[in-house]
Amino acid sequence: MTVRVVVVDDRRLVAEALASALRVRGHRVLGAGAPARRAADLVNGKQPEVCLYGTPEPESCGAMDPVLQIRRGSPEVAVVVLGPVPRPQGVAAAFAAGARGYVRDSERIEGVERAMVRARAGEPAVAPQLLTEAFTELLSPRGLPDAEGARLATLLTEREADVLLRIVEGENTRLIAAGLGVAPSTARTHVQRLLSKLGAGSRLEAAALAVRTGLLDHLSGRPARQGRPAPGFPPGPR
Repeated sequence: MTVRVVVVDDRRLVAEALASALRVRGHRVLGAGAPARRAADLVNGKQPEVCLYGTPEPESCGAMDPVLQIRRGSPEVAVVVLGPVPRPQGVAAAFAAGARGYVRDSERIEGVERAMVRARAGEPAVAPQLLTEAFTELLSPRGLPDAEGARLATLLTEREADVLLRIVEGENTRLIAAGLGVAPSTARTHVQRLLSKLGAGSRLEAAALAVRTGLLDHLSGRPARQGRPAPGFPPGPR
């Protein structure tokens, strides 16, 4: 399955080598270059389906700024971060910025291809264990200001706040609909309105944004619901 892709990395040789490997395997590499901070410019000029974004220090200050720029300027482009053997903080930072995947930079080319295809389809492209660990990290933010969370909370209706809490708790469309007492199509409409207000491209990104900004704390006064599952990463729509 051919993917239109650009490759960026602070190490030009790495970017060019990966681009060559992907071309050999039949993918359309629209561009490859360095440094990684210019990723948004390359994406805007080439309009790929996927951007492979390589960074040796995903947890460092500003490392995910280009991912956030791509998310804001070209939300249809799926970003997959290529980084070192990851810790939860790095994966959490990637998804909070809007990435759809995280792959070790030592991964075989087949693994990179699988991540590209999953990300293009809107699915999280990361090992399930890392996903769980990253979400645990996001649920325990350390000293982050909550001004943005307070602002976002004022944008949401009671129904949208309820939908967000259900997404964070791991409910899919069917369960959200059952909990709200509405049809699945109506639940999907509520989800899309919520994502639009939060500026999020997916349920996963909305959940990450909610915990990163402290938005959940501002929704803590909402009526409690019984029989809820333990928090976890939200599955895709069903």
